[in-house]
Amino acid sequence: MQHELDEERVRRFMQNLGSKVRGPGRVYLTGGASALLFGWRSSTADVDIRFDPEPQGAFEAIRDLKRDLNMNIELASPQDFLPELEGWRIRSVFISREGQVDFFHYDFNAQALSKIARGHDRDVSDVEHMLQLGLIREEELSQFFEEMKPGLIRYPGIDAEAFQARLQAFLERNSLAGR
Repeated sequence: MQHELDEERVRRFMQNLGSKVRGPGRVYLTGGASALLFGWRSSTADVDIRFDPEPQGAFEAIRDLKRDLNMNIELASPQDFLPELEGWRIRSVFISREGQVDFFHYDFNAQALSKIARGHDRDVSDVEHMLQLGLIREEELSQFFEEMKPGLIRYPGIDAEAFQARLQAFLERNSLAGR
């Protein structure tokens, strides 16, 4: 049985992955791992990651680390659920280099939109923290939503109008709270 992860275990995962792979690459953390490293959550169920580019030996290392560190590691990022935002790599926030691997927080705008689309209470709370910490800005969220909106047709599980309504409600709530 895997246990909830804390910041120390996420950092241990990063160090171990960096030492086990056999080549350079980038790993983008998303979701709960980002929340832990920024300190607005104390635990998460898993580490969600995206390779781009994939370090040689990454999947063998993931297999071993899941067992050795007794943790859940998922290959998941916002672009698995929503259209990819142009420029996400540039907006991703550098965390550290471990061995030949550079670790980043996946673009917080994409993370925020993915969480708003899902609409769970914990996700909405995460987006509120991103806003409070200045990791995202209200006007940019609206702009990025408009950019991705035409591509939502390729995601039949997403109701674009309901998504837009959730985004608008979130922005209005947080705009009023900030005054």
